[in-house]
Parts: sequence; C-alpha cells; structure tokens
Amino acid sequence: MKQRGRHRRRRRGRALRAFLTGTALALTAAATMISASQATVDEDPGPLQPLTVAGPVLTEDAVPARALDRLTASLGGPVTLGALLADPDDTLRPAAACSPADRAALPVAPAATRAHCWGAAGTRGWRAGAVTTSADADDDGRWGAHRVIVSGWSGGEVSGGAASGRTADAGAHRLARVAFVDAGARGRPGVTSALLVVPADGGHGYRSLDSDLSGMVWYQDKLLVTADDGLYVYDVRRVLRVGASARAHGPRYVLPAVGAYRLTTDGPRLGTLALDRGTAPDSLVATERTSGRGEGGTRLWRYSFSTDPLRPGLLATDAAGRATPTEAFRTKAPGVRGVLSYGSHWYLSGGDGDGPGALWRQDTDGAQVVRCGTDDSSRCWSRSTPSLSYSPATGEVWTQSGRMLFAVELGAIDGALG
Repeated sequence: MKQRGRHRRRRRGRALRAFLTGTALALTAAATMISASQATVDEDPGPLQPLTVAGPVLTEDAVPARALDRLTASLGGPVTLGALLADPDDTLRPAAACSPADRAALPVAPAATRAHCWGAAGTRGWRAGAVTTSADADDDGRWGAHRVIVSGWSGGEVSGGAASGRTADAGAHRLARVAFVDAGARGRPGVTSALLVVPADGGHGYRSLDSDLSGMVWYQDKLLVTADDGLYVYDVRRVLRVGASARAHGPRYVLPAVGAYRLTTDGPRLGTLALDRGTAPDSLVATERTSGRGEGGTRLWRYSFSTDPLRPGLLATDAAGRATPTEAFRTKAPGVRGVLSYGSHWYLSGGDGDGPGALWRQDTDGAQVVRCGTDDSSRCWSRSTPSLSYSPATGEVWTQSGRMLFAVELGAIDGALG
C-alpha cells in the first residue's frame, strides 16, 4: 500500500508540474517584450559591491513583561499553533482551480512545483507581502508536528477606535496581518489569520501595527517583521483569540508584539527580509527600502542572530542593546523586491516596468539571471515577489505574488541561470 501511495503522489506531482509549466509557457511571449535598454540592465547588474559603512543600527526595545501578561490574561490566555491550524478561517485553492488572471502571476521559469491561490473575498482590501515558513523557524522544517507557511498582508487605513481593541486610539491606522497556512494538508490547505498588534496602555489594550509589512522572518519562536521605524518582534506562542465584541476587520486572533528594534537615526529603512542558515551563527539579511526607481542601487545588510539560549530568536546585540550589520553590500539590480542569501550567493527578485520580473544570483564576483524562452529572455520571474523563503529540508523557495502562493526548487533556479 505504501508503494502504491508513493506512485500516486509522484503521478500527482508530475501532473501538477506539467500544468504549471504549461501555464508558464503561455506567458513566455509577454516575457520577451522588453526593450534593449531594459535587457542590458536586467541581464548584468554586475558584482555585489562591498560597503565599508555598516548600515542601519537597531536598538532593542522590549515590551514590559507585565504589560504582555496583563493583555494575555485579559484575552483568556494564548492559543497554540496546533489549535490555530485546527480552526481555519478559509482554505487555499489548488493552482488548477485558480483563475487565469491569478495564474498569470506565476513565473515563466522555473516552473512552480506547488502553487495555491487565495480567494477574492479573503483578500479584498489587502496587499500581499512577505512570506516565511516553519523551515525558517526550525532546521527540521516543522514547528512541533506541523509544516507551516506564514503569509503577510497589509491593509488600508482604518479609523483608530476600530483597529485598536479596547484602547481609544485617535486618527487613521494601517493594518497588517499574518495568515498561518497548514502546509502539511493535502488539496486545500487551511488558513487562519491573526492581526499584528502592539500592546498599549500598559497591556490594558492594543493598537494596530500601523505599518506596511514588507519583510518577515520566523526564527525559533520569534516572528520579525519590518515596520517604518525598524523591526517588530512577535512570539508565535502568544497568539490570542479576541471576543466578537472586540473583533474588527476580520481576524478572530491577534498577535501582540513582544519587542522592537528601533532605527537609531533617520537614515535608510529596512525593506524585505530573509533567513540565512549558511552562516555561523545564523543571520538575518535585509534590503534597503527604496522606491525602485533610482539609479544608485539597493543596499543589502546582514545581522547575526544571538546564540544566547536565554535570547531565542533575537538579534545579537552589544552591551547597549544595539544590533549592527556584520556585512553590507550594494547591488545594481533594478527594482529589488525580494532577497535570499544562501552560502556566498544572494538571490534577488525585481525588475523595472510592467510584465514579468527578473531573478538574479549575485555575489562579489558577478551576477547571473534566470533565462527562458527561445530568445533567452531575462524576464522570466513573477512580476512582484516581495519575499523569498528557502526550505533546506525540501529544497524549495516559497514566495507569493498577488493572490498566488507558490514554491520553486532552488536547484531549478540555479539550473535556469544564464
């Protein structure tokens, strides 16, 4: 029975890859419609340029334990991740059930090995952002018994009172939420969302994160997300369920911040994030947040994680609580949106203009770009993937574009480089 099950799974895998490849090939014509000037920039951004200036220094700022405990107790205590996954808000559709417009967000090459789409109702008014997985959280690829994908979304502005629980917050605020996807489920994975919030009034209430969510990494028990003023830190063991009277804007759960890393100056801000397990210690890599239109390039930074067992999931800091980049580079790849560092290589997704984007592998020796089509076009990647998350256990890189959540094999990316 086990042998027949494996054959069935292999047939299903081959069928899915064939379907996704066919979808991608249908987009190849669009990938070839680029100008000569775009092709020159996209194909060879040159080597990474090491920088002597360290980059943004982040100062650690913990939420008082008393405030966290008060908020946790007022909402009935934390909810385990297993219980969260067992109580889904919605399910994702397999690629074959997604609309042609949604599937157009898939890369031309390499073909996705797994793909799902979100329904229109659950994403109306929200923009897709960062992705991280339980492979970031733990090197065995699981959180407990579960394989989990965490998908970040940013919402529009809402009035303060509606977005802030029992705390009277004036003005308009942006919303950010994370969706926990049961990646071990077959067919239609379940999804449960939680609103990202910050404890307020000494833990008697909470407010919205009030920032776009452009980067996110789940490391050990902490979820680090980008914000306008640095990074916010969340503890996945502290997901809280809110009552119907306090609920607003959809999610039945909130995840309160346990701390933050504040920018110490008015200099560059952090954009997208990724985890690199190929360094010692493990490290967080980040891009500079840019408009994507300048010609000065985009800066990249690396921060080390702490090896102190009393500081799980937190960055390494000095005696003053400051985290300083251990490496800094500049890339001339245009319109950088997603970053991944593995070994000595940096993978960057981006590109200028409309239509498919580009995906580069870059180091201090040079750059290569993923190619596709009969003319070796460099416009092969999805138009917008604001995050790249690698799972060494499966060899897959997870990302999302629009309403599509999908994975490609890192080996296939390397094989498509030209």
